[in-house]
Amino acid sequence: MKHLLGTVKSDKNLNTAIVDVVSFKVHPKYLKRIKVNKSYATHNTLGAKTGDRVRIEETRPISKTKHWQITKILWFN
Repeated sequence: MKHLLGTVKSDKNLNTAIVDVVSFKVHPKYLKRIKVNKSYATHNTLGAKTGDRVRIEETRPISKTKHWQITKILWFN
């Protein structure tokens, strides 16, 4: 299964948290590293709050947009 590390951006919905994951891509021509942000709708059963650093794992489709689940809260805000 895939695992990603990210920061909780929003926890306003019931059992759902929006997690922002930062990754780096290399530009094909200039070979410069570019920071890329992507947000994932995740299933939040652990009660993660905004600003928490979390580990998310790919799971079965829970809803139309939720295909990830928070498995561990690494540190609290």
